[in-house]
Amino acid sequence: MDVKFINAFLEGTVNVLKMMAFVDPKPGAPYVKKDRVASGDVSGIIGLTGAAKGSLALSFSEACILRIVSNMLGEEITTLSHDVSDAVGEITNMISGSARKILETGGLNVTAAIPSVVAGKNHSIIHVLAGPSIIIPFSIEAGSFVVDVCLTEK
Repeated sequence: MDVKFINAFLEGTVNVLKMMAFVDPKPGAPYVKKDRVASGDVSGIIGLTGAAKGSLALSFSEACILRIVSNMLGEEITTLSHDVSDAVGEITNMISGSARKILETGGLNVTAAIPSVVAGKNHSIIHVLAGPSIIIPFSIEAGSFVVDVCLTEK
């Protein structure tokens, strides 16, 4: 996978979460993921097509997503709920949109589907493509999350 895609999703993630949730996500070293087990307790998944085909998943630990959603809503959220799932879908959509806008400035048009949200311990993420994905781990003070990208350039 071309680094321009990884950089777009990295930048989009940082921009969206700083602006919408008032957190400062710190990226770790990307690595190749070879299984389907999600890295977190709640995941948003969105299909992508156009100049690249595949999917993006964001997988949050419970503590991390509760902090992010609390900051976004301006009230303390202490348990996973329908509102948290809705927020994960919206965050996935916003990060996808931000990354796609970055790619568009480089001449790459990528469109997105409607995000899906999956929750629960040890759930699976099944990408549109069958190959391995690239994981970009992030952390905030409250916990961790990953950006899980599985794309192929057309």
